[in-house]
Amino acid sequence: MIYRAQWKEGQEEAGLSRMADTASAQARLDSGEIMTIAAFKWLQHIFIYYECVQDEIVPEVMFGAIDAYLEDWPGKVVKRKWMPMVDVFHFNEPVSYEHWLRKEPVERRVGRVAHLKPEMIPSYIYYHYQLQEERAFLGDKYEMIALHDNLMFGYQEFPQVIEQPLAPPRLTTSGTPENWNDSRMDLHFQPWADGHLYFKPIEAIFTLYSGAPLKNLPFHP
Repeated sequence: MIYRAQWKEGQEEAGLSRMADTASAQARLDSGEIMTIAAFKWLQHIFIYYECVQDEIVPEVMFGAIDAYLEDWPGKVVKRKWMPMVDVFHFNEPVSYEHWLRKEPVERRVGRVAHLKPEMIPSYIYYHYQLQEERAFLGDKYEMIALHDNLMFGYQEFPQVIEQPLAPPRLTTSGTPENWNDSRMDLHFQPWADGHLYFKPIEAIFTLYSGAPLKNLPFHP
C-alpha cells in the first residue's frame, strides 16, 4: 500500500509532532497485520508505504490523529485525506508470507520522488510494465514505484536483494529494448530546478518493521 497526503498551510510542524506517535502502527506490526511500514516527507507532502499481511488497512486506522492537519482531496462525496498511489513498477512481488520476509538485516529504507512530464506518463508505464512482466532484467526485490498525478514516489531497501521472481510473468512478448537506454527515460522526466533528472531521495519520518517471523498467518497476495 502506498499513499500520499499533504499538510494544510502552516500545519506541518504540529502534524509531524502527532505523527511521531507510532503506537498504532507498532501494534499492528506486533499483531502481524503488517510487515513493514515507512513514512517519508518532502516539502508539504507525506508518503507512506506499508505491507498488509492479511486484510487491507486504510491509512486512517493508523494515522487518524493527524487528519485535522491534512488537506482534503476532491473527487469523492466524502473527502479523503490520503490518496492511493498506483503501482507502476516493481521487479518482484510477494507470493507468500515466507517469500516476502527479509532474510538479511535491512540497513536503510529509502523514499524518493520525481516528476514525469504529463504527456510522457503513458510511455513510462508502457515501457515499465513491459520490462516488469517480460522479466527483461532483474532488480531490487523490495523496490516499488508508484504514481499519483505526475508525481512519482519510489520505495527502496538497502542492501538490495536481487533474485528471480516467483510469480509467473504476465507477458510472453519480448518488446523491452535490449539496451534499456533506448527507452529514453531521460525524455520522460520533468527536470528539477537544478537540472537534475530522475529521482531525488527524501527525508524519512519513521520506519518500522517486524523483527521476527509470525507463524501460521493467512496471506492474500
